[in-house]
Amino acid sequence: MGHHMHNIASVLLFASTCAIAADSITVKSPDGQVRFALSVNSTGHLEYAVARNDHRVIEPSRLNISIDGADLGQQATLGKPETYQVDEKYPWRGVHSEAVNKCNGAKIQARHPKADYVIEVRAFNDGVAFRHIVPGKETKRVPDESTVFTLPVGSIVWYHDLGGHYEDTYEKRDVLDLPAGEWAAPPVTFRLPGNSGYASITEAALVNYSGMALQADGQRGLILGLGHKHPISYPFRLRYSNDIERVSQPAAIAGTITTAWRVILIAPDLNTLVNCDIVHNLCPPPDQKLFPDGMKTAWLKPGRAVWKYLDGGPSTFENMEDFTRWAGELGFEHHVIEGFWRRWTDEQLKDLTDFGKKHSVGIWLWRHSKELRDPEQRREFFDRCQRVGAAGVKLDFFDHEAKEVIDFYYVLLREAAERKLMVNFHGANKPTGESRTWPNELIREGVRGMESSRLKERAVHNTTLPFTRFVAGHADYTPVHFGARRGDTTWTHQIATAIVFTEPLLTYGAHPTNILANPALETIKRIPAIWDETIVLPQSAIGEVAIFARRNGKAWFLAVLNGPEARKLEIPLAFLKQGAYQASIVRDRENDSASLQLETKEFRASDAISLQLQAGGGYIARLSLE
Repeated sequence: MGHHMHNIASVLLFASTCAIAADSITVKSPDGQVRFALSVNSTGHLEYAVARNDHRVIEPSRLNISIDGADLGQQATLGKPETYQVDEKYPWRGVHSEAVNKCNGAKIQARHPKADYVIEVRAFNDGVAFRHIVPGKETKRVPDESTVFTLPVGSIVWYHDLGGHYEDTYEKRDVLDLPAGEWAAPPVTFRLPGNSGYASITEAALVNYSGMALQADGQRGLILGLGHKHPISYPFRLRYSNDIERVSQPAAIAGTITTAWRVILIAPDLNTLVNCDIVHNLCPPPDQKLFPDGMKTAWLKPGRAVWKYLDGGPSTFENMEDFTRWAGELGFEHHVIEGFWRRWTDEQLKDLTDFGKKHSVGIWLWRHSKELRDPEQRREFFDRCQRVGAAGVKLDFFDHEAKEVIDFYYVLLREAAERKLMVNFHGANKPTGESRTWPNELIREGVRGMESSRLKERAVHNTTLPFTRFVAGHADYTPVHFGARRGDTTWTHQIATAIVFTEPLLTYGAHPTNILANPALETIKRIPAIWDETIVLPQSAIGEVAIFARRNGKAWFLAVLNGPEARKLEIPLAFLKQGAYQASIVRDRENDSASLQLETKEFRASDAISLQLQAGGGYIARLSLE
């Protein structure tokens, strides 16, 4: 009997392998380690799975798009894939100065009684991406998606819900403890079981489509939900109560429907995760007419900024002149001014921007986005900014990912670019690589930053962000504050966030006079807004400690953010080249979180730095051969 059963089992196994082989397509990364497998499951529905080496990253899960209510994943048959390779490098901004885009791609024809469409897949050495393209003429159709991302047993997830849109603190949970119905704002980072690395789920090239969030099914699955399904955030309800019904309707799209790319970053370690270029790789390069030198176009100026909002002082014209002068003293390139600028005449604004130019400081002007929905008001505002000589605009309060809001971001980026204005979006969603195509987007918020005065537990938050929100792209945290807003972190920790957080427009929360009076002034003045190279050192752990070595030119900055527990660290300096490096060090003063001490030392690549960090503490060393 046993022998007989065994035979049947092996025959069944053989049959199912063959069936899948005829109807299964695998796309592998250039190094062969990452695999995306697409197939038709036993109930006749499309499903996919993702693995790295022999570790599952996403277990077999439903792949789903529907058009006008028809599920195109059920009864679909797969045609022959059209394969291609991408291998390019291009200038980038923030984490490193050159992005690497190397992948194997496949366009897979899917046939369905209601509509034929394409599933496009790309496999990179550090992740996968897929999207749906449903060809169509001018008719409007309503797409929806409910693809599932099923995480392996034992995965640990960091996520926050949509209550504050994209501005919240992260919870850390075992995937089995995510209750059904719980929402998660991408990127959702998870640690794979058995030391097999990390992954993060997000989206890229979100254009002419609704934004994506994820909803737990209570069985290790995260279900893709488009904007109309997202719970209404507190900020949206506050500002746009009349629009709630409208953004809760599914959006119709005319012509071909191209979804955003669904992205899974996959990394053996946190260094690979932080350095991943996939999100922007999936976006088209910039338009040469608007950006003749791409990201290097002359009027695009990443840099540091002063900002009055968080640290006191009058909202007067005179005080803003002082701020501009202080920015110049700090060597900072920008000054961001909130909405009170509207009390001034064009002459005054012109005087201020001229004064700024004398000090090599660009002036940015804030505006509520609802006042820019009308094309005439928008033109008037952007023309005025150009006329008075502003360098950039800070546009606020989007608070939702309905297609109409996503479309609005692009209208604003285009019209700002036509007038050579840089952009900072606040009250925004996560970035999806827009700044590759629109390099005038210098930064966006979409993060719970220093503005949140009630956030006291910053040590765990600040050591979580580099591996969660920041893997999607830049974020305007407005870091560094020496007052009570710093919560449970030290002065040194505060300054170190300016190094660890990727902010091509690095807007300091502290009053410029408080920076000028700080003993660590010389180190602060030398922190750049963009980096040539970033290395996350191996002792880093999400929510516990972030140890970053970042290089700009020939100088390295080693920055440590400690989480809520005191710890001992031994940090090898193997990332340095040969030679004796002069180190300017900023460190915590024991038992005084509102103080710091300075040291100078000499280090070589063969050395290691020994640290005893207090809870919420930090450490900075600027290392250079000069």
